[in-house]
Amino acid sequence: MKVVVIGGGAAGFFGAITCAQANPEAHVLLLEKSNKLLAKVRVSGGGRCNVTHHCFIPTVFSQNYPRGAKQLKEAFKKFGASETIAWFRKRGVELKAESDGRMFPITDNSETIIDCLMQEARRTGVLIRTGSGVERVKKDSSKNEGFILQLSNGESIEADKVLISTGGNPKATGYNWLRELGHTIQEPVPSLFTFNVPESALKELQGISVPNARVRIAGQKLEYEGPLLITHWGYSGPAVLKLSAWGARHFHEQNYDFTALINWVPEHTEESLREHLQSYRMAHPKKVVSTNPLFGLPQRLWKALTILADIPEQIIWAELPGKNTNKLVEALHRGPFEVKGKTTFKEEFVTCGGVELSQVNMKTMESRVQPGVYFAGEVLDIDGITGGFNFQAAWTTGYLAGISMALERDMG
Repeated sequence: MKVVVIGGGAAGFFGAITCAQANPEAHVLLLEKSNKLLAKVRVSGGGRCNVTHHCFIPTVFSQNYPRGAKQLKEAFKKFGASETIAWFRKRGVELKAESDGRMFPITDNSETIIDCLMQEARRTGVLIRTGSGVERVKKDSSKNEGFILQLSNGESIEADKVLISTGGNPKATGYNWLRELGHTIQEPVPSLFTFNVPESALKELQGISVPNARVRIAGQKLEYEGPLLITHWGYSGPAVLKLSAWGARHFHEQNYDFTALINWVPEHTEESLREHLQSYRMAHPKKVVSTNPLFGLPQRLWKALTILADIPEQIIWAELPGKNTNKLVEALHRGPFEVKGKTTFKEEFVTCGGVELSQVNMKTMESRVQPGVYFAGEVLDIDGITGGFNFQAAWTTGYLAGISMALERDMG
């Protein structure tokens, strides 16, 4: 049996290795169109590779996927974070969890993961070819089974089973060859991006971060709470990136033009915030408002928020007019910022969109439209928020596809 895996990323490697290990008789060939294997693995997590997330309850883990949560819940019961950790440990790679749940190799180097996958591919007999792009996959009309793969260099390759793990594609046309196979494609749009706020009053504070802020979209139920980073172009950090994933389609429809409301003190309601300011005012009437930051906010950020509230630089709490107090509450609790565009990280590009999940048997990753064709990774309409979730989806779907492809069945 000949199995061809298209795409040399995390999902493709995991599918190829799993298949070759489960069926040593199978001939497994992995094709990568570029000259770089495991490119996303190399750059992810700042070059450390965020392998998975420290969460071992499939129903909880699956809640981190704006698209694919329901389908992945069962898949994670078969191969989830604990199985991923055990898989790498068995091959000499220990993972560690950081305080936010992200898991990295203890070496803090993505090359550790790449070396492990490359060694395992060699050990299990997976053949790897780079510079081999596939332009078409079609049924082999000369017999009742198998496929013909047409490569961009004019070569043709026969395969009994095919795993498509080509990753997300920012352009809808990039999926045309899958449409030819009869698959429906959910339109690709960016996910995981930062907010551009060209008129931000805070852009001079680039580099300042807060450990917890709530970002909400005006007129929508979309909101997310977490660390927030001020940049020279707008806002970033987990709160923004994760919100961008949940609202990917909405933001695309809005042409990335909307109002974001930032709550710098999400632990407070508006009422408790007012009470806290009043209590501080009573206790410290002679303190200068702008130079004594509250709520643990960085000094420069606090001062900028007082400027937004039109608070004079040297005014003390005892002399602060009510209207300025109201403006300070607004700036702290729901400061509006006009978002005009986005910035994506090209190396870690994640798309919302891909092969329609109803056309895939999520237990085996086999196409319901074209038996013998399998899918894994971001080519599917699956995407997770930041934190190791996209890689876990790659390991899981690659594993399920690999096990299923290894079975000698349905060949006639």
